[in-house]
Amino acid sequence: MMLKKGMRLFMNKNMPKKTLITGNEIVVKSALAAGAKAYFGYPITPATEIMTEWDKEYEQRKDLIFLQTEDEMSAGFAMIGSVLTGIKTFTATSGPGNILMQDAFAMAEAMRIPTVAIIGQRGGPSTGSVIYSQQELTLTAFGGNGEGYRIVYSPTNLQELYDHIIKAFNTAWKYKFPVFVLTDGYTLKTRALVELTKPKNIVKSYPLVLKSKIRNNSKESNYQNLNNTFATEEQCYQANINLLNAFNKIKDKITESEIYSLSKNPKTLIIAHGIVAASVKQAINDSKNLAYRQAGRKVKLFRPITLNPFPDKNLKKNLKGIKKIIIVESAANQLLKLVKENIYGAKIPIQTYCRPGLGISPEEIIKLIK
Repeated sequence: MMLKKGMRLFMNKNMPKKTLITGNEIVVKSALAAGAKAYFGYPITPATEIMTEWDKEYEQRKDLIFLQTEDEMSAGFAMIGSVLTGIKTFTATSGPGNILMQDAFAMAEAMRIPTVAIIGQRGGPSTGSVIYSQQELTLTAFGGNGEGYRIVYSPTNLQELYDHIIKAFNTAWKYKFPVFVLTDGYTLKTRALVELTKPKNIVKSYPLVLKSKIRNNSKESNYQNLNNTFATEEQCYQANINLLNAFNKIKDKITESEIYSLSKNPKTLIIAHGIVAASVKQAINDSKNLAYRQAGRKVKLFRPITLNPFPDKNLKKNLKGIKKIIIVESAANQLLKLVKENIYGAKIPIQTYCRPGLGISPEEIIKLIK
């Protein structure tokens, strides 16, 4: 809008205030908003700026804890130790660092420790690209020697990144399972306007090594032993069954997904998550042009926001009337495996568009659909 001489621009006081901010800065802002007080980590692109931004806050505040450890393994276990004392603590890593932290993540899974980890996915194998990737889905959700009792969110833009990191801390401390937020170098380094709202109903943390709080300033403590080492096969079995039952009990409370379409009767279902889903949305919006309409394709996007647990019930509901499924991912069939597992028995043809380590543009998706 152009302002003529003498004109004044009035802002509605009720309009939400937005801040121009990068994804890495958002991670720190949202963690603080969720009540996080400690960060343990090791630098690795593209998540290094998360650590440096936390360090800036640490230098200005006396209530925060920060330690750059000697490697990712020690960072993961230091995070667990901090959480056990009742401090909301998180870490951030990527690629090879995610692999090195799996020992700690597996312990958090086995002992139901509410850790939070931000994963800035890198292209693989090993130290591949550092901008676009969705190749750490399987590692994050099912790494270690457990069964994958982990909660994994996949936000698609910076506003969702802010909101879901806050949700990650709440979910972790409410249900006592490790929680992960998948992102990538493009999202972390992008700058955009984001509404940094003050969250409500924050779940409080407390020491996990105490069975109950000490009352009346008594010197006697009621400690409990959290273990992930078992003397017999029967004990190991019972621990696994307890984890399975606890995770299944909360699955329906946690799962999230999004449906996006401009058609009432879509025949093609595109399944994508994270930043790739943003490209699919843009492609659907661009379908207003004549050339696209003449292609005769009616498309719907199904976006799993939680990749673990997977929103299988909602996906199955949205298969009605679908003649074809297209799975689009910046990986080679990692999302495909999840989809196949969760729609077992469906006889709908599946087409894949896999670009491991590459970004996927709306123009590519439009050509794919046409």
